[in-house]
Amino acid sequence: MTGLNGIQQNVGVQPAPAVAGDFCDGNPRYAYDAGPGGLVSGADGVTIGRFAWARNPGDANATPSTVYSYGNGEVSGFVHRNQQGLITTYLADAGLTIPEGFQMGLMIGGGFWVKNEGSNVALPGMKAYATFTNGAATFAATGTPTGGGTATGTIAAGASSFTGSIAGDVLTASAVTDLIVPGELIAGSGITTGTRIVEQVSGTANGAGEYIVSIGEQDVTDVSCTGSYGLFTAASGLSGTFAVGQPLSGSGVADGTYISALGTGTGGLGTYYVNNTQTVGSTAISSASNIETKWYCRSVGGAGELVKISDKPLG
Repeated sequence: MTGLNGIQQNVGVQPAPAVAGDFCDGNPRYAYDAGPGGLVSGADGVTIGRFAWARNPGDANATPSTVYSYGNGEVSGFVHRNQQGLITTYLADAGLTIPEGFQMGLMIGGGFWVKNEGSNVALPGMKAYATFTNGAATFAATGTPTGGGTATGTIAAGASSFTGSIAGDVLTASAVTDLIVPGELIAGSGITTGTRIVEQVSGTANGAGEYIVSIGEQDVTDVSCTGSYGLFTAASGLSGTFAVGQPLSGSGVADGTYISALGTGTGGLGTYYVNNTQTVGSTAISSASNIETKWYCRSVGGAGELVKISDKPLG
């Protein structure tokens, strides 16, 4: 019988070992240490059985408490399946998405089943890599992230100025000169060193309005602020795809530089905002599409198959 939604179409000889996100063993497992009100699913929902990133808005303890299936830098944890997914797609048979605003948890250690979403066979001992755009797991030898985009390009220093007040982790900006962009480092009297813009939540796009900042529990009122960021221009010779969250490398590119927001580029040639202010002349600039995690592959699995992962090495 075909074409009838929800009716079994075939019978496998070998039952499926699990569903992505299930525990794969009885070994000790560890949860992300959230406070009151955390964790909750962020914009676009969070996919079960994948890696995820937690960031501000923070919880009552000022711990990053909003979880996303996309991000930059090291992952915050893995999304364990605990029957918390909902079927939100019309007429779908199943769903592995935690809708925006729903409570959830993250695991920072343990053994789990995960789908190999790479193109190669996952082998025991390989490291699990998390894709910046969706948290999907791929597998490779340690120290070999997958390339993203490569192009001949430049990075120019960008700056903004505005009047700002911060209550907790919310910045209210007015009298904005130039742009306020995600990843931007801000400074001003009373603002904690290292504070960055996370995202805008209201107001004129990249202008006057409210923004979530990376460091909470601040109390600043109407101070003169400055912001700094970089503008990467991918000008020619494109290979692959650039995306938000991807780290950049190349001659003269500052360590820790990553794409924090789209400019005119949407994956190809164009402009992209980066977190670090710098000036880099025309050179080959490359990105990586994923990051190595602490988890190891513990079973064999081809592309699209479930494999076991553990945060503990053998021996």
